[in-house]
Amino acid sequence: MELINQHTKEIMEGCKERARAAGLSFTDESLEYIVTNRDLIELSPKVMIPTLYDYWVHDVEVLRGKGEYELYPHNPYETVINTRPPISFYNDNNPDWLNVMIFYHVLGHIDFFQNNLYFRHTWEYDFTGQALSDKRVIAKLRAEKGRWVDYILEFARSIDNLVAYHDELSPLFKSPDTATSSRLDYYFDVFLQVEKKLPVAEYLKEVARYNEVVLQDKEEGERIFFAEVTTKYPEMEAHFAKSRSVKRIERRDLLRFLIENSEFLARDENSWMRSVLEVVRKTSIFFQPQIRTKIMNEGWASYWHEKLFLVDDRIKGHEVDFARVHAGVTSMPRVGMNPYALGMRLMYQLKEIGDKGKTGYDFHRLSDANQRKEFDAGTGQGDEFLFKVRSNYCDYLFIKEFVDQDFTNRYDLFVTGKRLDPQRMVWQYYVKSRDAREYRDMVLASLYHPPHIEIAPERGEDGALYLVHHFEGKQLVSEYIANTMVGIEYLWGAPVQLETSEAVIEQTRGTAGKEGGEEAEITWQRVVYTMKEKTLSRQVL
Repeated sequence: MELINQHTKEIMEGCKERARAAGLSFTDESLEYIVTNRDLIELSPKVMIPTLYDYWVHDVEVLRGKGEYELYPHNPYETVINTRPPISFYNDNNPDWLNVMIFYHVLGHIDFFQNNLYFRHTWEYDFTGQALSDKRVIAKLRAEKGRWVDYILEFARSIDNLVAYHDELSPLFKSPDTATSSRLDYYFDVFLQVEKKLPVAEYLKEVARYNEVVLQDKEEGERIFFAEVTTKYPEMEAHFAKSRSVKRIERRDLLRFLIENSEFLARDENSWMRSVLEVVRKTSIFFQPQIRTKIMNEGWASYWHEKLFLVDDRIKGHEVDFARVHAGVTSMPRVGMNPYALGMRLMYQLKEIGDKGKTGYDFHRLSDANQRKEFDAGTGQGDEFLFKVRSNYCDYLFIKEFVDQDFTNRYDLFVTGKRLDPQRMVWQYYVKSRDAREYRDMVLASLYHPPHIEIAPERGEDGALYLVHHFEGKQLVSEYIANTMVGIEYLWGAPVQLETSEAVIEQTRGTAGKEGGEEAEITWQRVVYTMKEKTLSRQVL
């Protein structure tokens, strides 16, 4: 692995000028390395971070990657990581025209990293430097503690999706000018929502009342507001005072909770384990936004590499090569989903929506498909709308809002089903639905969505840690429960209980007019798993 030569660097600096002229925004500094496919195979398990800590699972992934490459040789073209400065890697056999196309794609990624609000906590953060420090910590501990370090790493990585990413992000958006008192935060966040369980409509009325009072008297508004609150809720002040004397429990960040509250980890001989958990937690939080913006990020980069390269004079003579490579990256499969393809087509759709003014009421009130298709207010705000979406959305919001019937009709998208052909003994794929809602639900179901696990230590008996899984339509993967809970029990130093929901399938007789003699009916029941002394038990509630 080595830095690119000056010839290629000059080409890429020219790409930066054209990208900025088109509206992209990114820092001046960047690092580009030439790598072999072997280098990429060895870096891939470390998410392309060269300084990431060593772990035996990485070695297994490298061996798997080498075997896969021997069977199916391929060119990954490039990859880029969100560091300061950004680092990108290029295959050593790429011609100049391909590097130009790839670098436009990379610049799209860098612009997204440095402007999307879900990456806000990484904007001024040198993760490669932090990762190198963490790597040295892990190496030092491994020299002292041996294989126990890998056990703790494995236990921590089994729950590294249970980090309160949004809690880390939210304080970064609080302006000093709009800082609120702890009493006000308690009243709106805890007292009204948790203790009083106020309906949403009533809660919003209370927010509006506060805003109105503060607008009338900025300096004394909060005091006047709480004078009325204490009349309506005399107990509020006592509840607030009590809350300040109680240690706050982080109920959604299991790793942080274990670091701060485990008596087992607090022992002098085990305190080194906290350092390992901190490394795993920091790494997870750093990569959370990339996991949550995969479709947007790849779609944005693909949109810009096509838009910028097609008007670049360096494409001359390579149009067919570009079309072949580009189609391989952004073609829309009939079965499954390609985030590059879906994201790029949505970006073009948004460009058109903004240019034709399809964001307003006049368009959304139309129900006729032809009228919606022909609507054009000529606002010409496509680029402005695109950059606004790029800055403020994640994949969930992006798909939820913009995958509509117009979009699915335009690109002939559908949900596929499969059934077994008993005569030929093959699977048959068929068009199950062309409804945008079902297609949208299919895409949303594929997105990263860690389980909502709440920590409830007050419910555990004899020092047990009680975890509550808030059911959201998907049950936990049963084969992972035992191994994950073994790790949590070890880190907590006492039994662990997990309350969750599981499906109960009952066979019922088919009704007249429907195929088949029996139908499966699914009901859900709450169960509690208990891990005690490395033995798992299950109880139906």
